[in-house]
Amino acid sequence: MWRFHVGDNTAGQPSWWLYAANNEMVAWAGETFASRHNAQRAAASFKAGAKTARYDIYQDAGGAWRWRAWRGSDKVASSGESFSSRYAADQAAARVRDNAANAGGMAA
Repeated sequence: MWRFHVGDNTAGQPSWWLYAANNEMVAWAGETFASRHNAQRAAASFKAGAKTARYDIYQDAGGAWRWRAWRGSDKVASSGESFSSRYAADQAAARVRDNAANAGGMAA
């Protein structure tokens, strides 16, 4: 089962992460938040809107492929890893889009 996790990163700053059924981190907020409550709200918002978000596939500065999800002008999620091809990044974004709404978790 896919699951969201809300907690602190290694620097002690709140954020959220999405894990696939194999425990691989497949998405994260792409930012940190002022509180775990705000991170929880952001995770819930992404979960509710993942199907209708716009997914942008791009090449990072190192030449690897990544995706990010947008709603309006706000970036709401980023890929959990980089990919060797545009196709692989696009397929990963599609899996997140199709599975995030049914993910469990989100305990802070």
